This record gives sequence, structure tokens and C-alpha cells, in this order.
Amino acid sequence: MYNFYAFLDRMKYIRRWSLMRSSREENIMEHSQQVAMFAHALAVIDREIYHNAPDVSKTVLYALYHETSEVMTGDLPTPIKYFNAEIHGAYKQLEDRASDKLLAMLPEPLRGGIAPFVKADAESYEYKLVKAADKLSAYVKCLEELKSGNAEFKRAKESIEQELASKKMPCLDYFMENFIPGFLLTLDEMENL
Repeated sequence: MYNFYAFLDRMKYIRRWSLMRSSREENIMEHSQQVAMFAHALAVIDREIYHNAPDVSKTVLYALYHETSEVMTGDLPTPIKYFNAEIHGAYKQLEDRASDKLLAMLPEPLRGGIAPFVKADAESYEYKLVKAADKLSAYVKCLEELKSGNAEFKRAKESIEQELASKKMPCLDYFMENFIPGFLLTLDEMENL
């Protein structure tokens, strides 16, 4: 018996934004799905509009698995995770150990096909696209919360907006310009455009 997928199914129980009051809770399973969609979009935009050559499948798989270690570590809030280099380094080691433990829950013949995505190449361009998609997901969460009248996310939105702008990625700028405005609309407004 192998418990890899049973553990990953528990992603739906790991809450994000634990230090913030949210009008709607978000878990790492739904977050990972959104990041995978956004990463896919960024990779396709990068390929089709800017004629670069990211590996689209690798990008999506990196995104799909990018939070898997959190079924063992939980979601450490960003202000704590990045408080200083020592804490960030220790947490990264903890995530790596959790990923190794998860991968050990797979039959040996499957590990080679899954491990490269659970333990992504952080230096690759595809991983940079995933990190941008991860920030986009956080930005959309902020927009959603502000739209529902929750001012708790005002500073987070401003901070994430600055981070996104500083990435200097044309595919990200394209997404921000062409797709983010839709997140500010109501259902009726989206249907009437």
C-alpha cells in the first residue's frame, strides 16, 4: 500500500492566509489548481506572443505540485517564512525533507516520473513562471477579498502588486493587462461585455 496520493488529497485541509481574516477561506489544493492554470497561461503567452520556448508541460506540473510538502509542514505565513534568511533556510530544509518523505510513499518505479515535479528545479525558467503564477494567485485572492469589502487585504494587494511589477516578465505584464481586469467585474458585467 502506498499513501502518496492519500496524503496529497489532504491538501484540501491546509488553510492559506492563516494570519488574515478572510471572507472566504482558501486551501492549498484549490490554490495549486489556480496556480497551475495561471502558470499554463503564462507559459502559453510566453511561447505564442513573445516567441520564447518554455516547456509548457513542465511549467504546469511544477505548479501542480508546488505546495505538496505543505501537507506535512502546513502553510507557514509569508511574514514568518521570509522574516530572515535563517528562518527561510530552515523552512526550505523542512520542505525538502517533507517532499522526500512524500516521494518515499510512491512505488520505486514511479518516483523518477514524479520527483522532478515535487522537487522542481528552482533555477529553471519554468519555475520562475510558477513563482509568478503563485504571486498572481495571491494577488487575485487580495482582489477577491477587497471586492467583498474586506480591507484586511489592502496592504497585501499593494505589496504583491509591487512584486509582480518588479519581475519584469513580459508574459506576466500581458496577463496583468489583459486578464486581471476581469477579476474586478461582477458576473453580470462579465456576461455583458
